Amino acid sequence: MTTILVTGGTGTLGRLVTQRLRADGHEVRVLSRHTPPYAVDLRKGGSGLDAALDGVETVVHCASGPRGDERAAEHLIAAARRAGVGHLVYVSIVGVDRVPLGYYRSKLAVERLVEASGLGWTVLRATQFHDLPVTLLGRLAGLPVVLLPAGVSDQPVEVAEVAARLADLAVVPPAGRVPDLGGPEVRSFESLARAYLRATGRRRPVLNVPLFGATYRALRAGGHLTPQQALGKGTFEEYLERRFGR
Repeated sequence: MTTILVTGGTGTLGRLVTQRLRADGHEVRVLSRHTPPYAVDLRKGGSGLDAALDGVETVVHCASGPRGDERAAEHLIAAARRAGVGHLVYVSIVGVDRVPLGYYRSKLAVERLVEASGLGWTVLRATQFHDLPVTLLGRLAGLPVVLLPAGVSDQPVEVAEVAARLADLAVVPPAGRVPDLGGPEVRSFESLARAYLRATGRRRPVLNVPLFGATYRALRAGGHLTPQQALGKGTFEEYLERRFGR
């Protein structure tokens, strides 16, 4: 039985990774900012992090936020070295090296820290979870007209499938950068918006608006997509049905 630490283990992804690993018989420690006994803010580090890693063989790093990810990774890696951790698994995002968003740049920087850590490592990039476009579309649908970025597609993936892949990677030897995990369909953002409106019973006109800038150009070019790795099974409509019951 392997002792595994899951950072961000109470979050959308980390919670499912934890459940899967425990179901498979592994001892799992959950590290998050507010959940004892391993309540640690990775951005600050400290002795609590060393205690959480004591005796751990593998770390699955799911914790992430809008700020401080690089500092958090530096603290985690240093503590993992001190504890003799053998394997660090990190979940990243498809397109972090192609789409010039600040958050993506931070994820790419963490990838490089993991690769240079001196630990055994595995990095999995996944496309966006289904709940992200739903959250965005919920905000856009609050207006009389749903304004969408013209020419942009998305490839949402079921979070439980990403969790299952991470759990599998955590119990095998370090593999470096593994193949990306994308959702089953590359969809125009307009088609996702219309599916969302149907599922929520809303009636709104949809208008595609051309935008400007490097990030928009990268998204139009599909920098955040991985059609060759459309390995996910759960569709956007299945997620909508589960969530909204229509």
